[in-house]
Amino acid sequence: MSIDSWSGADEAWERPQPDRAHLRQDLWLALGAMVVIALGAELMRSLGAFDEEPHGIPWQYLAMASLAALVAFRRSRPVLVTVLVGVHMLVTGMVLPMTMSTLPMQVLYFFLIFSGVSWARDRRALVAAVGLVLTLMVAWLAWTFALGRGVQQMMSYFADEVPEQIGLFEVPVAVVGFTLLNNVLFFGGSILLGQLAWNGARRTAQVVAQAATIEAQSARLRDQAVVAERLRIARELHDVVAHHVSVMGVQAAAARRVMDRDPAAAATALSAVEQSSRDAVGQMRELLGTLRSDDVDPGMAPAPAGAPVPPAGLAGRSAIEGSPSGRSPQPTLAELPALAERASTPTCRASVTVVESAPGAAARVAPPVQLSAYRVVQEAFANVHRHSTARSASAVVRVDEDADRLEVEVVDDGTARVGTSGTGLGLRGMRERAHHLGGGVEVGPRTGSSGWRVRVWFPLDGRSRSAAAPASAVVG
Repeated sequence: MSIDSWSGADEAWERPQPDRAHLRQDLWLALGAMVVIALGAELMRSLGAFDEEPHGIPWQYLAMASLAALVAFRRSRPVLVTVLVGVHMLVTGMVLPMTMSTLPMQVLYFFLIFSGVSWARDRRALVAAVGLVLTLMVAWLAWTFALGRGVQQMMSYFADEVPEQIGLFEVPVAVVGFTLLNNVLFFGGSILLGQLAWNGARRTAQVVAQAATIEAQSARLRDQAVVAERLRIARELHDVVAHHVSVMGVQAAAARRVMDRDPAAAATALSAVEQSSRDAVGQMRELLGTLRSDDVDPGMAPAPAGAPVPPAGLAGRSAIEGSPSGRSPQPTLAELPALAERASTPTCRASVTVVESAPGAAARVAPPVQLSAYRVVQEAFANVHRHSTARSASAVVRVDEDADRLEVEVVDDGTARVGTSGTGLGLRGMRERAHHLGGGVEVGPRTGSSGWRVRVWFPLDGRSRSAAAPASAVVG
């Protein structure tokens, strides 16, 4: 591991500047540090420790005050403080050695180096500053030991008690080793703890940023779920209104044409108009009632932050499958024959055939897939009435449990009616339904014969088999 990697110099993250509250805290901390080191110095003075200090009290307090003042800038100017601490320790150790060696002063030196390492924003400048401080300290120790005064002074502390070697090391070697060990622990500990504090701040910032990202993504997912639900409701309204209004228009036109020569057929057509209008109003009430319901279904509750949102085609499952509020369930495959009967007119006969791979297979299809298949047939019949001259339209629904597939195919025998081009919303709704449920769509003129063909397929459980969008094509 390189120095840049260990110190964070190669990281893009930069610790934020301290705010005003932090700066005020540092000012108070500087005052407190001054009181503590002054108290420690006076206690040591009372014990006679400063009798051999080469300079008087004013110089001692100047050294203490200048060091305490650096505390006020430990977070706003951390690199500069680190350099000044090294210089201060060197100068004070040479001029006022006893003042520098008091415990409060040593603790403050340690704290300031720790603060510089943990708060430095320019990590490369910090590496240079720490290198300068360590170089100064090593040079000072080397100079002191080279002159011999440092070793002799340390040995004088133990001369009366340790006149000769009694341990593993000789007294001069022990003195030098003890001094080096203290300095390694002092500077190494302050630098290591400062780096750990910086790493902790970086990880905290990363966690906060990740939490903000997750919250933003959750908000987007909730918005997407709302939009998807609106699209689902729009599809339902379009299918209900377009189909029934189209059937009513066609049946009314048929009744008008045969009213004089076949009153019974006209009455049948008018009955179909009446029934379609009732069905349309009833289904619209059911759909709007789902939106206005005071009973919140657990499946419709907002998803918690970070939770996956179900596909839009499966949103509002309670609206598709019915709800416990007493409203009738949405249409299923079993109601397709009734749909074909209502869609039949004197001029165009509609039929539906359900083919099952095993008895009861249609009833076992997932409710969303049943509803989507019903809507596809409904929309295809409505398009035939609106845009075609067809005399017949047939729908075949194949349920194959072995292949795990439901296929809807609707064909007619007509040609395009002039001046009846639509908006394309019906076909778009088919594609959206197929996409959300993991299926596909093929729409286009029949090959080799007149008429139009709509083919849609879904997996039986209504879940997409891959992340890719399913096939959707217009065939010729």
